[in-house]
Amino acid sequence: MQTEAVLLTKPRHLGLSRVGLLDPVAGDLVVRIDHSGISTGTEKLFWSGAMPPFPGMGFPLVPGYEAAGEVVEAGPASGFRAGERVFVPGANCFTTAANDPGSPRVYGLFGGAARLLVTDARRVARIDAGMGAEGALLALAATARHALAGFNTALPDLIVGHGVLGRLLARLALAAGGAPPVVWEIDAGRQGGAEGYEVIHPDADPRRDYRAIYDASGAPDLLDSLIGRLAKGGEVVLAGFYTRPLSFAFPPAFMREARLRIAAEWAPEDLLATRALIEAGALSLAGLVTHRCPAAEAATAYATAFTDPACLKMILDWEGPQ
Repeated sequence: MQTEAVLLTKPRHLGLSRVGLLDPVAGDLVVRIDHSGISTGTEKLFWSGAMPPFPGMGFPLVPGYEAAGEVVEAGPASGFRAGERVFVPGANCFTTAANDPGSPRVYGLFGGAARLLVTDARRVARIDAGMGAEGALLALAATARHALAGFNTALPDLIVGHGVLGRLLARLALAAGGAPPVVWEIDAGRQGGAEGYEVIHPDADPRRDYRAIYDASGAPDLLDSLIGRLAKGGEVVLAGFYTRPLSFAFPPAFMREARLRIAAEWAPEDLLATRALIEAGALSLAGLVTHRCPAAEAATAYATAFTDPACLKMILDWEGPQ
């Protein structure tokens, strides 16, 4: 089996290539991907060369962990059937470049940006066919839910960053019955699109009594500023991905008895809970996809996703001829 896939051969060098696929086994699915999302967090770090050593990393690699499509082949032990719509959080199913069997193995990190994927059925989630391109956002929504649903957590009353993750955190906080959070955003072009909460520039915010501040910006130099905005005993949740060491001045944190928490990627239960919220109408993914591009134009799509501030979420369309 072979497929077209986005192949990153080295930082800032990617395009569509034909690669080999592993044969499916009894518990596997073969999924024809219609839409895959481009992450402006981890994928940007791989693309730019800024990602520190990471398990399973190597070149050439197929990026992406946000993919939605249709099951075209279901193993007898999979529990699925052909024709079902599913979300796939990436796959590690690639062999070598199809036209060069002697080439290095293709790494699947995270392996979602391809027309066909072979994956263990236990890794996917059924989705409604009507979700379309928004189905590729399920992992990011589940990541936001994971940040909110940990042990002894408080809903955010301040969110830093009004990108897709920040918007999802705000929407989930409202869906959970929380008070509308304040959201900080320094880019005027991203301050719009709020639904039931306020977005302001941090310089316009005098408050210094926040109980739970969620940073969705990934900026490594904000800790001192955020700690200074906490109420006594408040918490800063690091919901982004940080490539540089983080540090903070101890005395202000000591005076506030500040707490720090790191929110990692989603767990399977987050994916299921998020899907249930979407199906119940409690969580909307509308308005988050701002750009779409044919997969054949992947190089342009990735550059736009990572360099254009107006791009909240770029979706690669795999449905047409590549």
